[in-house]
Amino acid sequence: MGHGVKQRGVIRMTPAEIDEFLQGRRTMNCATINHDGSIHLVAMWYGFLEGSPALETKAKSQKVQNLRRDSQITGLLEDGNSYEELRGVELVGHAEIVDDPKRMFELGISVFERYQGIEYKEELRPIVEQMLHKRVVVKINVERVVSWDHGKLGLPSTTAR
Repeated sequence: MGHGVKQRGVIRMTPAEIDEFLQGRRTMNCATINHDGSIHLVAMWYGFLEGSPALETKAKSQKVQNLRRDSQITGLLEDGNSYEELRGVELVGHAEIVDDPKRMFELGISVFERYQGIEYKEELRPIVEQMLHKRVVVKINVERVVSWDHGKLGLPSTTAR
């Protein structure tokens, strides 16, 4: 078998590139571990709580049940339609379940602004409060980041023009 050239170092994003990528309005695929060891994978909107990626979800959701039993969580964000455009960031860590209303509201504003595309104003409080009703926040305490940006390979585009 042939030996490929390792290009992990070439395609790895810098910390600034990772931060910029995470600030984009994307969906995060979140994986937790079910009671039987299988993977529970869901797509979630996310925001930031105290500088860490976080999401709001129903308090009785499967992911929260899983995280109460085993706090391991992995989040994956990706972008690109062809090989030479593929970019992504994997966030591996442990989750903190947050039910403190003040901290939850901070995350609620972050998610609201990111995905509604408008700045939060106090008159929008009822909307954010409703968004957080019967929910908790899952704050991801990131321990490892894996990133890739195939655009750094300098490959010719294969997408139709």
